[in-house]
Amino acid sequence: MPNDSAIIFSEEIIQGELISFISKFNVLEPAEVKEMATHIQVKAFHKGAVLLCEGKKTQSCFFVLKGLLRQYHLVDGIEKTIRFFEEEEAAVLFTEYMSQAASNSTLVCVEDSILIIGSPEEEGVMYEQFPKLQQITRLMVERDLARTQDVLTRFVALSPMERYEYLLKEKPSLVQRVPQHQLASYIGITPESLSRIRKRMTDASR
Repeated sequence: MPNDSAIIFSEEIIQGELISFISKFNVLEPAEVKEMATHIQVKAFHKGAVLLCEGKKTQSCFFVLKGLLRQYHLVDGIEKTIRFFEEEEAAVLFTEYMSQAASNSTLVCVEDSILIIGSPEEEGVMYEQFPKLQQITRLMVERDLARTQDVLTRFVALSPMERYEYLLKEKPSLVQRVPQHQLASYIGITPESLSRIRKRMTDASR
């Protein structure tokens, strides 16, 4: 687990983000929300903090309360972006997480972030202590799976320009938050090609 002890967000802000998120599911009483929040590990990380290194084993999964994460792997020394994780998305590399195998990718913070941190052991204890948490987790997994399948299905069939247009329509905030070279890698093209696509779209709109 990366150690990033410098203060980024106050403890009040961190706990406020956690309580606000838990409360959205409307399955817990206010007192239960506060009690659960005291048992959930939540931490702030600086932009650039590496949460998981390619080739290393992990016992942690992450959920983004605030901020942005990027998953990538190296191909001939070049970073190939696999996915971005925005607010209210779970960054779980399921195969590595469940089997404790070495990761085939790296997970890093694109922005200063507030993350829930979990492990298989902690999840079991929390489910026993807070049975309603299983319902919350199921809702989160179902929503995230549907969203991921939709993006992957669309990306496979689209051209680079269509992928960029899709992001502009469906994830406009992501386009604004991600550096151009990382966005180009995610789309599957070079930064120069992305610049040309943007120019063509700008010229076409005039």
